[in-house]
Amino acid sequence: MEKSGRKDEKIEIIGVTKTVDVEQINEAISIGIKNIGENRVQELTKKYDIIGDKANYHMIGHLQSNKVKYIIDKVELIHSLDRMSLAKELNKRAKMNDLIINTLIQVNVAEEESKHGLKVDNVIPFIEKISKYHNIKVKGLMTIAPYVENPEDIRWVFRDLRELSSTIKAKDYKHVDMEILSMGMTNDYTIAIEEGANMIRIGTGLFGKRNY
Repeated sequence: MEKSGRKDEKIEIIGVTKTVDVEQINEAISIGIKNIGENRVQELTKKYDIIGDKANYHMIGHLQSNKVKYIIDKVELIHSLDRMSLAKELNKRAKMNDLIINTLIQVNVAEEESKHGLKVDNVIPFIEKISKYHNIKVKGLMTIAPYVENPEDIRWVFRDLRELSSTIKAKDYKHVDMEILSMGMTNDYTIAIEEGANMIRIGTGLFGKRNY
């Protein structure tokens, strides 16, 4: 934080709780973790039913359109909006529940075939289409950088996302702001913060290694 020159700026930590049991999650909440991130709808709803409103819930994994109805009224933020069919379903379900659903657009900056997300060049055309949806609020961008031994090697991924965010912000689209840059995980969050992240997703660093 000090190195990034942002020691007074708030960095939001999302505790990634994939396969983590409720007891461990409650322990994390007791020491100040307020946000938990889940990759799967079934696991999110199960933990929501047990833990309740002691935490804010984030959907950080790929979201199938037919699963939106199960979480639309439970999540603080969806990090993985990346296609029109999902935007349409989110808007429809949010409208049915009289909600404004907060989302991040997932960007596949490094264009890895194994990851979801829009290519950088496709983000602005996508935003221009979904900005007409009244029940979706785009709060920023999210990316997952490639895993590398030396995080310096993927600094450019975070820098490119920050620059894209600035470009979008300057266009002042309706229902769109660029408050959030969700980037950086256990292996690379320090580099991500130096490049502008204000939301980081930490799993291993909080809960240890897990066998998926």
